[in-house]
Amino acid sequence: MSMAAPAPPAPARLRRIVAASLIGTTIEWYDFFLYGSAAALVFNKLFFPDSDPLVGTLLSFLTYAVGFAARPVGALVFGHYGDRLGRKKLLILSLLLMGGATCAIGLLPTHATVGSAAPVLLTALRLVQGFALGGEWGGAVLLVSEHGDARRRGFWASWPQTGAPAGQLLATGVLSALTALLSDAAFESWGWRVPFLLSGVLVLVGLWIRLSVDESPVFQAALAQAEARKAEAGRQPDAAEKLPLVAVLRHHWRDVLIAMGARMAENISYYVITAFVLVYATSDHVDLGKQTALNAVLIASAVHFAVIPAWGALSDRIGRRPVYLLGAAGVGAWAFPFFHLIDTRGFGALLLAVTVGLVFHGAMYAPQAAFFSEMFATRMRYSGASIGAQFSSVAAGAPAPLIATALLADYDSATPIALYVIAAALITLVAVGAAQETRDRDLTRIEPSAPGGERATGTLDAAESTPRSASAS
Repeated sequence: MSMAAPAPPAPARLRRIVAASLIGTTIEWYDFFLYGSAAALVFNKLFFPDSDPLVGTLLSFLTYAVGFAARPVGALVFGHYGDRLGRKKLLILSLLLMGGATCAIGLLPTHATVGSAAPVLLTALRLVQGFALGGEWGGAVLLVSEHGDARRRGFWASWPQTGAPAGQLLATGVLSALTALLSDAAFESWGWRVPFLLSGVLVLVGLWIRLSVDESPVFQAALAQAEARKAEAGRQPDAAEKLPLVAVLRHHWRDVLIAMGARMAENISYYVITAFVLVYATSDHVDLGKQTALNAVLIASAVHFAVIPAWGALSDRIGRRPVYLLGAAGVGAWAFPFFHLIDTRGFGALLLAVTVGLVFHGAMYAPQAAFFSEMFATRMRYSGASIGAQFSSVAAGAPAPLIATALLADYDSATPIALYVIAAALITLVAVGAAQETRDRDLTRIEPSAPGGERATGTLDAAESTPRSASAS
């Protein structure tokens, strides 16, 4: 059963919708990445002072990984209600939860003040951050993907993805400025709190912008269709209306597995390149300064921000799969050169290593939003995209800095870490290679069939797909 395509939004309205998603995701990723950078730089001393430096860093990254463990729960909860109540409401809630938790981290007492209660409180707030981010991503990309312009969906949907490097840029920039202006003692005493408290101001800005946009027209049309079906005499709601998760696992289990595999190289490489690099570059193995490492990530994140829309536009021309496969192959091939360049102990080499790594990462991250959105039916799209994206993060991004740090401690070499990234790249190449191209799918037509005859809709036959010339707005 298909529904009539909603009228495409005016260009100014579409830009406002994109801006709302971008600013919201930037704030959420700022909060999330700020924790990762602080975990690498100061949390080992403030919350785990009884451990030696490397063990303290491991414990600090363990609380960092806890946030990823909460992301699948957020994906389930936000996906369920986002598919029933709408994208906009849940996006506002995720922003408030993330901002509140981040501000609270900035007010936390340290181990020196309250002892073991400090890391416990830190972990609890990290769980809230992960829960909020687990629901944020799916809603943000769907709000843009479902608002129109199918011909350029890859480009427009890639803009919320730039919220990750923008958040990284903002978090690293604030930390870099503070470490440059303050002494180490002042930064560890109170300076680290400033960027966490700044989140409160950013959340107010993001909330004001998100309240000004409309709900997804594709979702509204699907909801109206579902209500009409429920109004039929003697008809019970179908699985997608009662529990979207059931429908996702029934109709889209293959697409969920593909999305999870696609995330492995993207997620692992990103956290090795941006979070673990702060540990590796400042360790005794390389012995570069904290400021040097932060500046390299800062500049590379700006390049990352710029290339993501370009990769998204390319996916509109040649397809999601070719661009994604290029990125996965690139990060795998770059793994050994990445560490070799850092080992030279030069800022230029470090900057080149991080920048090229993030450019390849962008080739996966840019088409991901449109690619995942196009896999799932409208009334289960929030759940499907979120589950596929966030469940994989538990096995990918969550332990990546932890595993990399442990490998460095055990082997005192980057070789096993490079092999770890290559293994992730191979998994992603297999997963994306097994997927079908989704570029030509019309989001208004990807729906379960009539009651009693539902079918898996992640794969459309030729009669059901809409030509790009017909679906372009």
